Amino acid sequence: GEKARPGLCLSEQCVSVAAAVTGALDRSVDPCRDFYSFACGGWVKKNPLPEGKSRWDPFNNLWEHNMAIMKDLLESTEKQSLSEAEEKAQRYYKACMNEATIEKLGAQPLQELINKMGGWALSGPWDKDNFQEVLRTASAQFRSSPFFTVFVSTDSKNSSSNIIQVDQSGLGLPSREYYLNKTANEKYLRAYLDFLVEVGMLLGGSEETSHTLMTEIVAFESALANITVPQEERRDEESIYHKIQARELATLAPAIDWMPFLRAVFAPVVLNDSEPVVLYATEYLQKVSQLISNTSKSTLNNYMIMKVVRKMVSILDQRFQDAEQRFLEVMYGAKKSCAPRWKLCVSDTDSALGFALGALFVKATFTEDSKTFAEDMVAEIKGAFEDSLKHVGWMDDETKKAAKEKADAIYNMIGYPKFIMDPKELDKVFSDLDVASDLYFQNVMHYYSFSGRVTADQLRKAPNRDQWSMTPPTVNAYYNPTKNEIVLPAGILQSPFYNHEWPKALNFGGIGVVMGHELTHAFDDQGRVYDKDGNLRSWWKNSSAEAFKQQTQCMVEQYSHYNINSESLNGKHTLGENIADNGGLKAAFKAYENWIWKHGKEAALPALGMTNHQLFFVGFAQVWCSVRTPESSHEGVITDPHSPSRFRVIGTVSNSDDFSKHFGCPPDTPMNPRRKCELW
Repeated sequence: GEKARPGLCLSEQCVSVAAAVTGALDRSVDPCRDFYSFACGGWVKKNPLPEGKSRWDPFNNLWEHNMAIMKDLLESTEKQSLSEAEEKAQRYYKACMNEATIEKLGAQPLQELINKMGGWALSGPWDKDNFQEVLRTASAQFRSSPFFTVFVSTDSKNSSSNIIQVDQSGLGLPSREYYLNKTANEKYLRAYLDFLVEVGMLLGGSEETSHTLMTEIVAFESALANITVPQEERRDEESIYHKIQARELATLAPAIDWMPFLRAVFAPVVLNDSEPVVLYATEYLQKVSQLISNTSKSTLNNYMIMKVVRKMVSILDQRFQDAEQRFLEVMYGAKKSCAPRWKLCVSDTDSALGFALGALFVKATFTEDSKTFAEDMVAEIKGAFEDSLKHVGWMDDETKKAAKEKADAIYNMIGYPKFIMDPKELDKVFSDLDVASDLYFQNVMHYYSFSGRVTADQLRKAPNRDQWSMTPPTVNAYYNPTKNEIVLPAGILQSPFYNHEWPKALNFGGIGVVMGHELTHAFDDQGRVYDKDGNLRSWWKNSSAEAFKQQTQCMVEQYSHYNINSESLNGKHTLGENIADNGGLKAAFKAYENWIWKHGKEAALPALGMTNHQLFFVGFAQVWCSVRTPESSHEGVITDPHSPSRFRVIGTVSNSDDFSKHFGCPPDTPMNPRRKCELW
């Protein structure tokens, strides 16, 4: 047919997605006044929070869908030829589902573990000099990170090698804020204390002893919170990256016996005291060392044991889980739920054996043409991003050239890491993990020591592209600055983000914006300081670096003016994600325009009375429709580097000239302010 009049798309897929899009709208709202309410008002009315959830959105919804698929795969008894690793995933799941055994064992497995560690003041008088041993066990065997966390990751200044890294850690609540603003967070602190006291009683302490001991632990965590550096002050990696030799730790933080500690955590790797270590919390470590020296050894021991206990609560019998559930209800405001046990077990199998489970998931759901489609689309969006780069007014030409080189070099990982499709390779990765089909607690313990060995093993190997930090079924995506790569797991490459049969407008507004978002992370306030090879070094001309900071100030202020339940957003803390949201929307829209220019206009959806350009923005906004409890919103504002959904929509469209053009928004309407923030 001729290109000019494509008409309507009346396929089954188009009709059903048109119905969904329409149903989510609230037409009584003027899109130029509040685009989020216009695009999502109907969705919000139709989606009261599901039982037991503190937030609900298309991401959760798709994850629930993926979990149901995984449940089927894990419970399948068809003796098709499963690899050994896939069988381990099934066994791990089965043990988790074996509640009879878990109930019969009760608190005993944890009790034994505490006794092995030397006990604590909960069950009787305690007076030992075993601080260093307990710290080593808690960190090496149970990965519980008391006081600080030690891990292996790519060296930001030498991206072809891995290195030991040390950072601040050790709080039981999601953020230091909860401890420091005591009045505002009183109900959370009280629920936390109640939870700890209850767990103490389940482990054999009297109410009185448990109360005394747990109050002491919370007070100690408050002291830790006091010396913890707030997240927004840690965004400049150049200024907090501090490389030393292991021997220097002894002078910096003498309360810890470092060499035996590091050797235990990274066994069986041989370490000597010239081993390089990167610190991301130098001052914190000095202060934590002083705090340790000034705290009674009983309190320190109780705190360390409690860190281990907290990790184990969810793998014990129902009483422990109920106690935790009551705490989480207050923490996140979710109503009491009777979530079926299988959901917990699927999630846990995904955490422990997610790449083996991922192999099953990918074979069941992911088609090769999804991969081709995603690769083509990333290429289109990268092209649009580089196009915009030419017109960036605040940047000098030399730096632009280097930026284009970096964009060109961004590597796409799509669907899953290659090794999971090769049974031999997959089995090799998990060969060292023992899984029994009926002993859940023991399996989790085996998993902790297995992941410790994997970590230690990484230390002497080069970073590689097959190591993902998300499993294939995950509904998410990320950019990794040291590898200069974007990763799009199979889990997100499906509707509502992408469907082959939909108008391109929806695909570009959905998965396209996600791709643009991850791409833009390479050039946000943190990603931009890495070069195309993933090394932290300044490749910007000073004048452009200054101009960048100037431009970002606009966004810091814009988002700091927004508030949710009369609590202001933290524009500094959310800066990187806001830059990515704005750049991602712009690149995806431009890529869609380029697509039309190449392929001609596409058919419109029926019944919407919308142009496809408008549909692009509506599709984008509807990915972010969301409901959550006030408690969960509060936690988000304090801890989440992303802005709340509503502002991810409003913030970006109000910076977009394209949006106002296609919705005909007059100047000075809320969605079309005269002052717009623009970076990329």
